[in-house]
Amino acid sequence: MLNLRLRFFMFLAAMAMHGSMMALNEPLFRQTEFLQGIGWIYLPAGTRLLCTLLFGGAGALGLLVSGWIACMLYYFPGDVLRSTMGAFAGAVGPYLVYLAASQRHGLRASLANLTPKTLLLCAVGCALASPLLHHLWFALRGDANIVSGFLVMFIGDLAGTLIVIYTAKAMLLRVPRPA
Repeated sequence: MLNLRLRFFMFLAAMAMHGSMMALNEPLFRQTEFLQGIGWIYLPAGTRLLCTLLFGGAGALGLLVSGWIACMLYYFPGDVLRSTMGAFAGAVGPYLVYLAASQRHGLRASLANLTPKTLLLCAVGCALASPLLHHLWFALRGDANIVSGFLVMFIGDLAGTLIVIYTAKAMLLRVPRPA
């Protein structure tokens, strides 16, 4: 029962973190959008990585739900299919990177063995995975701007991820270490 309760709170934390970052990203970087939902800086990409690293599958589910809500209410109101596919690409890509990193590098739940190199590889992997899944969907729909949209989304996701990760690292450095 405790494990289920913990997973539920991790799910809620991921929803709150990701939803808050999407809300923060809008006023800060809306003017940098290339196309709706594709910007040169996208901070929520950083929370995608953080949530999957910290919360695993529960984090990915939180990303999926918060992403779907944002798509349905803001990015693509009323378009259930596009909202579902956008949320799926935004949650599944980072989760697959997390699973690959866990298997290849043996990441522990504490992340004590997460090296700067592995973290950077995860950031690049997430910045590739989500745009790739998004743009595979766009290509199947016959959308234009596939190559340029992919490149901008990759750059925006990578920039956003690095900003979030290094801001979190700087904040953690200010926390006093236990005696």
